[in-house]
Amino acid sequence: MDWLTALLRRPAMDWRDLLDILVVSVLVYEVLKLIRGTRAVQMALGVSFFVALFYGSRWAHLETVNWLIRNVLSYIVFAMIVLFQTDIRRALAHLGRAPVLRYFAQAESEEDSIEELVVAAGMLAAQRTGAIIVIERQIGLRNYVEGGIPLDATMTYDLLLSIFQPSSPLHDGAVIVQEDRIAAAACFLPLTVNPRLAKELGSRHRAAIGLTEENDAVAIVVSEETGNISLVSDGAIERPLTVAQLRERLKTLVLRRSRMRSFLTAEAAR
Repeated sequence: MDWLTALLRRPAMDWRDLLDILVVSVLVYEVLKLIRGTRAVQMALGVSFFVALFYGSRWAHLETVNWLIRNVLSYIVFAMIVLFQTDIRRALAHLGRAPVLRYFAQAESEEDSIEELVVAAGMLAAQRTGAIIVIERQIGLRNYVEGGIPLDATMTYDLLLSIFQPSSPLHDGAVIVQEDRIAAAACFLPLTVNPRLAKELGSRHRAAIGLTEENDAVAIVVSEETGNISLVSDGAIERPLTVAQLRERLKTLVLRRSRMRSFLTAEAAR
């Protein structure tokens, strides 16, 4: 009964103890979710058996068994790291997608995406290869994505260059970018009916203006005739732009607005 008396005489719990229990509970729950349905479950059962055997040997004073388990457990840790490196990477990636860290990862990913777009636009302009790239913002472009050829591929300048090559079956139409992925290619956009536009603007420029008149998307247009780079937003066109100017405008229109939206979402969640 001494152990029961000692347990009842423990000091009262404060908020730190409750926080400690909560953090440990969440960690255990997340670990169980990650290993569910994987081979790590069998490994966890094996480790649990060794732990139970370790404390059982101490309780029963089995010194040889206890010595053997103490020496074996140190090697089991290294064996787990080698055998389950894939699962460990998956767990760390899952942790990196936590809401607390998602803002920083998203900002870095968007900066990389903008750089890929800028490099692709510069190379297309140097080759005088016509192109139109639409960047989705708050208003979704699902109707236009479904009308094109779905790709759902990581955005790289190599892929963009390949899509808009005249020999590619996907070059005729627009590429739609959602976050850091190419959602679809060969998408057809509505042409503007604004009669005040300059006569030299071709179908790509008119399609970009027509789309941005309807929503908040941003479109990059590369002229096939002149190789000039244009940026279209809110139905207004900016041309011609240098690669440096395009980079700064995209950071203003896409990156900063996205960060502000993430900040406002986080504040509303509080």
